[in-house]
Amino acid sequence: MGRQSEVSRLTKETRINIRLNLDGQGTAEISTGIPFFDHMLTAFTVHGFFDLGISATGDLDVDFHHTVEDTGLVLGQAIHQALSEKGGIQRFGDASVPMDESLSRVTIDLSNRPYLVYNIPDDLKSRGPFDAYLAREFFQAVCVKGGFNLHINTLYGENEHHVLESIFKAFGRSLHTATRPIPQVSGALSTKGCL
Repeated sequence: MGRQSEVSRLTKETRINIRLNLDGQGTAEISTGIPFFDHMLTAFTVHGFFDLGISATGDLDVDFHHTVEDTGLVLGQAIHQALSEKGGIQRFGDASVPMDESLSRVTIDLSNRPYLVYNIPDDLKSRGPFDAYLAREFFQAVCVKGGFNLHINTLYGENEHHVLESIFKAFGRSLHTATRPIPQVSGALSTKGCL
């Protein structure tokens, strides 16, 4: 079907290159310079059955924010480009994924109406240099450039690693569902006739 894209972004703070195939096998080639972020993006890729290549360098000596946010911007653009006009797809996706004591639900509408809802427990433990609030910046960037409505709700969880991993896996699964073709629809699945 050719639902692939390649997008780059070069700024004074970061250099990001992303290749995406929505109809892949779950193959990840991820290098951001942030090992935990690489782990989360790999989980997203494997559980979404995408093929994703990310090469990112940034001013990590300042902090992780620029690299994480810009990676989100470029991934959102790559998703948007790979879907083209978003015709003939499910449009909606929903997935709940447990990870030990945590459970997260991610719901997507590929609506061209960017909006993020991000609810996580207030009392997360094991906070590290890549925290759940930095992940929020990533998801905000992805949904704005991807043009979709994204609801992330962790119902419960204590360990930050487990919460984030359940979120990234659920994001992959819900995006996979939303991007699947459906034969009954040739254009956009909308009463308006377009998204």
